[in-house]
Amino acid sequence: MKHTYRLIFNCPDQSGLVAEVTGFIASHAGWITEAAQHSEQGNNWFYSRIEILANSLPFDADELARRFEPIAQKFDMQWSVSDNQVRKKVAVFVSHASHCLSDLLDRWRSGDLFCDIACVIGNHETLRRQVECCDIPFIHVPVDKQDKAPAFAQMLQIVQEHQIDTIVLARYMQILPEDFCQHYRNQVLNIHHSFLPSFIGAKPYHQAFERGVKLIGATCHYVTRDLDEGPIIEQDIQRVDHSDNIEDLVRIGKDVEKQVLARGLRYHLEDRIMVDGNKTIIF
Repeated sequence: MKHTYRLIFNCPDQSGLVAEVTGFIASHAGWITEAAQHSEQGNNWFYSRIEILANSLPFDADELARRFEPIAQKFDMQWSVSDNQVRKKVAVFVSHASHCLSDLLDRWRSGDLFCDIACVIGNHETLRRQVECCDIPFIHVPVDKQDKAPAFAQMLQIVQEHQIDTIVLARYMQILPEDFCQHYRNQVLNIHHSFLPSFIGAKPYHQAFERGVKLIGATCHYVTRDLDEGPIIEQDIQRVDHSDNIEDLVRIGKDVEKQVLARGLRYHLEDRIMVDGNKTIIF
């Protein structure tokens, strides 16, 4: 993987914007290896992601950010500079189902997901052995159905102590409280086992079976206080027919779920997602 710096920004769309940004990079002999942009016509807003070869610049990412600051202020940007060699620290929340976790661990060990999985938190002990075989701490935090607040407070403390950047709900099957979602806004990814906005909530495969659907799907999205209604990151589908029972839908759906979650997480780790209200732009 080439060492690059990522410049990500959004701001009001206006004449001369791209020329000034690329001119700034060129003035320091910066070599752009990847560039993407999108102009949202509805609100006249501009989004861009630029990767710059690190060794083409005479300074590091912090100095790049310092020198870019005047341009960011001039165009009223929301922006960031990141180093693609710095791994994000990830926590995975799980329950009983193992398929999404297994897939993430396999991709992580093979280097397909460039991150550090700092810990896995489970509300059951079911997956402890699977996690600890990878030399990753497994932390059991049971959730009392009558009073969930203490468990979520403990989980929030754990992720803060581990300095977690990103949380992945790998079929965790619990609704995070609003303050948790706000604290990690656009940093908590969930996999929902349906093609949202269809079949929100519990047992979507059962809902799909009752409707006699011909397609089932999965959706990776950011978690918000509204159940299964956060900005959608990635989706996919698989065709089924009248001969498939509920168990078939679940089996087929599991393959879709893990692929969609892995792609969504990779986009997030590579800083390819920009949120526009309740929509996303994926570069």
